Amino acid sequence: MGVKKKKEMQVAVLTICHQDLETLKSFADVEGKNLASLLLRCVQLTDGVSQIHYVKQIVPLLEKVDENGVCDPTIQSCLDILAGIYLSLSLKNPLKKVLASSLNSLPEFFLPEAVHRFTSRLQEELNTTDLYSYRKVIDNISSCMENFNLGKAFTVLNSGLSYSFVSVLHFLQKSLIEIVEENRKCAGNHIIQTQLMNDLLVGIRVSMMLVQKVQDFQGNLWKASNSPIWQNMCGLLSIFTKFLSDDDLLQTVQSTSGLAIILFIKTMFHPSEKIPHLISSVLLHSVDCTSVPEWFMSSCRSLCCGNISGSAVLFLCQGTLAMLDWQNGSMGRSGEALLLDTAHVLFTLSSQIKEPTLEMFLSRIMASWTNSAIQVLESSSPSLRDSLNGNSSIVGRLLEYVYTHWEHPLDALRHQTKIMFKNLLQMHRLTVEGAVLVPDPFFVKLTESLLRLEWHIKGKYMCLGCLVECIGIEYILAIDKTIPSQILEVMGDQSLVPYASDLLETMFKNHKSHLKSQTAESSWIDQWHETWVSPLLFILCEGNLDQKSYVIDYYLPKLLSYSPESLQYMVKILQTSIDAKTGQEQSFPSLGSCNSRGALGALMACLRIARAHGHLQSATDTWENLVSGARIKQGLIHQHCQVRIDTLGLLCESNRSTEIVSMEEMQWIQFFITYNLNSQSPGVRQQICSLLKKLFCRIQESSQVLYKLEQNKSKHEPEKELTKQHPSVSLQQYKNFMSSICNSLFEALFPGSSYSTRFSALTILGSIAEVFHVPEGKFSVLLPFFEVLFLPYNSCLYIMKFAKKLSPFSLIIICQPQSVIFMDYAYYGNSSSSYLPNLFVAVLR
Repeated sequence: MGVKKKKEMQVAVLTICHQDLETLKSFADVEGKNLASLLLRCVQLTDGVSQIHYVKQIVPLLEKVDENGVCDPTIQSCLDILAGIYLSLSLKNPLKKVLASSLNSLPEFFLPEAVHRFTSRLQEELNTTDLYSYRKVIDNISSCMENFNLGKAFTVLNSGLSYSFVSVLHFLQKSLIEIVEENRKCAGNHIIQTQLMNDLLVGIRVSMMLVQKVQDFQGNLWKASNSPIWQNMCGLLSIFTKFLSDDDLLQTVQSTSGLAIILFIKTMFHPSEKIPHLISSVLLHSVDCTSVPEWFMSSCRSLCCGNISGSAVLFLCQGTLAMLDWQNGSMGRSGEALLLDTAHVLFTLSSQIKEPTLEMFLSRIMASWTNSAIQVLESSSPSLRDSLNGNSSIVGRLLEYVYTHWEHPLDALRHQTKIMFKNLLQMHRLTVEGAVLVPDPFFVKLTESLLRLEWHIKGKYMCLGCLVECIGIEYILAIDKTIPSQILEVMGDQSLVPYASDLLETMFKNHKSHLKSQTAESSWIDQWHETWVSPLLFILCEGNLDQKSYVIDYYLPKLLSYSPESLQYMVKILQTSIDAKTGQEQSFPSLGSCNSRGALGALMACLRIARAHGHLQSATDTWENLVSGARIKQGLIHQHCQVRIDTLGLLCESNRSTEIVSMEEMQWIQFFITYNLNSQSPGVRQQICSLLKKLFCRIQESSQVLYKLEQNKSKHEPEKELTKQHPSVSLQQYKNFMSSICNSLFEALFPGSSYSTRFSALTILGSIAEVFHVPEGKFSVLLPFFEVLFLPYNSCLYIMKFAKKLSPFSLIIICQPQSVIFMDYAYYGNSSSSYLPNLFVAVLR
């Protein structure tokens, strides 16, 4: 496998205007050691990555300057140019982050001057009138608030820079108005409109970020009606209200406007205790216009007096749940009332909304509601607990929503129903805190109703999984201990397999944890095996083909990964079953037939999966402690083709590509090839060739490791995972094995051999040539095994005639110059090996 080349970092070059360039040249010293010289060298580079190196030298250079350097015109001009450079860089340019990080480390006495220079440059940016430059300015405002100390200065209202804050608010207000107007003018130009919509969305988000990050909003000076800050805040709130109801805008813009409205109300409305009541009245269309402040009526008139659309109400619900503080019951009883009102509004909307995108919004918002409910319930009043327990009407409506949508075509919506159901269980637990969960009437009723449903309902698996995580598996098994078998039975249906295997995994993990916590003795494992492993083995032995295949692919790896020690139990049970049947009938067919894999097939499948996933420590230990060589041979010549494939897979596959192939494995592979080249099924032939190719790759890679060990002449004991014998011995065994394999394959190509035999032999030979191919000038550890191949001319001619029909390319590879195959040309009286390529050319024409 090739190593993925690391992608080189792309950094756009920073540039400055001609005036700044001339300024740097005028201040640069002759020695080239001051800050102006450093910046001049930096901006003259044409490689952004190299410029990063110079940017990182700025602060170390300034740290050498004393406090008097603040008055140095050179440093003042350089700080001004640095501010300009920062604002000129795009948001995604790594240089912007590097420069911000460097400027964050400025000596403290430089900060006032640096802030002054930065805000001056920013003010110039805010004065732009080019609408298509607004996005760049908005991005700069955003970057100023993200881990950049100089940029954050304008968000501190008592810092003397409140004028900058006002300018930013005014710019955002102006840009949003002009962008939405430009969007209307460009109706029909979808490319421009998409860009403008994205700019609009970013502008709203930056406005929210600004309000969230600003400090000292608690004071009242800015709340005066004639305050520029207050006026701009009201202006932005009015804009967001218009966006909320503007169906010409993207729904993401509308939904973000809903978030912004609630955030601004939370920031501006006083007293804060009345905020929940105000928002409830807006959601329920019951605002008393005589009791709300004038500024609110002016900015949000459509919310108070107009007919709000369902989508607008939905997005206000989203803002309510996302922007208000629901933790620790900080909003008191009015907050609890708002939570219940929001739920009823959402239920009303769920019966009205039919548009798919709004349905997706609704599901996410309802899931968000359950999260908020959990936060409130952790410190709620008894009345709210009564309103939100499992038997309440609200929980009943939420369960109804889950049952209606748990098989919705959209994956994302189904995921939201899972979150809702899980949260509903948690909500009920909080309402009955301190009580015994089982037998709690709500959980009992819910469990029994779910178990009564048919297993073809996919939502059943999701809900049962959540229920197991909440109350445990014991009660479910007490109702019906055959649940594991029932779930395994449906695994013949491919559409249900992922759901069934995930549920089984949740169940057996929970059951094991419970049993281990109940007793310190090891006897619990027998009960766990009886519950989860025995039904699995029954399916592997007696289930239909699809059941076995899906259980092996989906469920068995999960079970072994969680409980590797269960492999010994599986092997023991299956070996006992094999021996019992053999004792009864005294014949290999009793181990299965051409139509049934039987216990032997189940055994080989379990061992194959275990080894492929790394649950068998070493091949040798496997054969010695788990299964005998005679049993392996039974599998290799079993009547059922899948048993033969699984047994071969057990020998060929490993989770470690350099694991040594043991002598026993090589003997069994040779045994397999002797009896299985003539398979009539193309699919089986393909699997055989694929598995053998994996084996050859293991031999190739492990031989390199063995060769290095031999070359190093290590006196230490070989590592356990490699080999218990000297590397040279293993290498010689490899050569002998490959030589024997190649001889067997060429012998199978005699005139009169069947098509399937020839196909298998040629394909395997092609794999050998491909795996052990050595580029010219390179060295191969195992290449000499080709030299022992002596083929009579008539066999070669026959091979090539067949290859012309089947796979000539494979044979040409085999006869590459590095792999010398000796042929008998005595028939023509010609011993020159140069005749071989000409012969190929003639035949392949």
